[in-house]
Amino acid sequence: MKIPQYIYAILIAGAALHTPLHAADLMEIYREALEQDAAYSAARYANQAAQEKLPQGRAGLLPTVTLAGVRRRQYIDIERVGGLPLGGIAVRPSEVVIDNQSLTITATQPIYRKENFAIYEQSKLQVAQADSQFIIAAQDLILRVAQAYFDILAAQVNVEVAEAQKKAIGEQLEQAKRNFQVGTATVVDTYEAQARFDLTTSQEIAAKNDLEIRKRTLQQIIGRMPDDLVRPDEFTSDLLTLKYTNMQDWVNVAEQNNLALKVQQAVYEIAKKDVERAKAGHYPTLDLVAIYSDQKGVGGTITGRPIDLTSKEIGVQLSFPLFQGFAVQSRVREALATQEKVLQDLNNTRRNSVLQVSQQYLNVTNGIAQVNALKQALVSSQSQVDSTKLGQEVGVRTEVDVLNAQHLFYSARRDLAQARYNFLMSRLRLEAEAGELDEEDLREINAVLLQ
Repeated sequence: MKIPQYIYAILIAGAALHTPLHAADLMEIYREALEQDAAYSAARYANQAAQEKLPQGRAGLLPTVTLAGVRRRQYIDIERVGGLPLGGIAVRPSEVVIDNQSLTITATQPIYRKENFAIYEQSKLQVAQADSQFIIAAQDLILRVAQAYFDILAAQVNVEVAEAQKKAIGEQLEQAKRNFQVGTATVVDTYEAQARFDLTTSQEIAAKNDLEIRKRTLQQIIGRMPDDLVRPDEFTSDLLTLKYTNMQDWVNVAEQNNLALKVQQAVYEIAKKDVERAKAGHYPTLDLVAIYSDQKGVGGTITGRPIDLTSKEIGVQLSFPLFQGFAVQSRVREALATQEKVLQDLNNTRRNSVLQVSQQYLNVTNGIAQVNALKQALVSSQSQVDSTKLGQEVGVRTEVDVLNAQHLFYSARRDLAQARYNFLMSRLRLEAEAGELDEEDLREINAVLLQ
């Protein structure tokens, strides 16, 4: 099937526009996720739906107006009309047809309905709860994008380390074979190098598979297979200073701003309003009622002669519940038990928030020290590799010593990369637990990665 030239040109242009012309940085991936991530889109629509709780709750305090209309035709068969006529013979009149119709407008304005007031207050809390949940979804998107981004970068480092290690061990293997052939090394060195080479080959395969999985994870968020990502040439943890200097300050901020805590607090307040709603079953209701009725063709069934009626009514309607089979008392007990359960959930959420903030704060502070230590370890490992190779050349180090030194070097390189990204994620999680994570934090980290 041939594609018309103009359609082909459009497809090519669209593909060119979609394909990035450069490596995407963290903020570019995040902006794509804002548009493409299904979980975040679902949270956005859920928040829009929750906003309607407020007008629905307010409706119970506003007047209701109903319009009812009836139109019907009656066929009346009257056996006798006015007794016997002259001659004493009964006369059966023809069937009487009466068209009647009515139009009734009823307006009711609640004056006092305790349950409706509680429902309205609940609707405010439900909207606040939904807003906090949506912010949580936004923060979760930031964390998921950053985690997927850093996982790909770390996986790329693992692949590069495996490839470099495989290449270095391959060179050692060839050298060991040559040394064995000329008699300057034993066959054990060759077996050792061959075993290391085979092991590294399997590690390379596993690293490439892990990289593909990490890319698929980011694909789920942004809706496309990620291309090249911006990778930092050098990492400076000193540029990422914390907003608060000690752990207790972070704990205090989290107690005020933690979003999960705000959601649970709203749930508790809603449960308290449920108790008020249940108790409202004992309270009277008072409404202002106005009725306008316009009826035509009324009373024809009895008199045979329809009449027209117009009525106007206005007044108050008081209703007082006396007995409902103990249902109200049961609902009150149920609401009180639910309120106590939610209170315990709130206490658990508060304690968990303190724990998470403390853990993430320690991860950040210790992460900085770990990154600095691993940077020094990488330098030391490189020096050890160089000196071990030199020692092998002069005969004081063996092939196994060189392989071990190279293994330590590549392990330090891999661990340093992972520690860098773990530190960045811990910082983002700390901000999220404190309820202060936003795009600016992600932008700050992206600026560090671009340096």
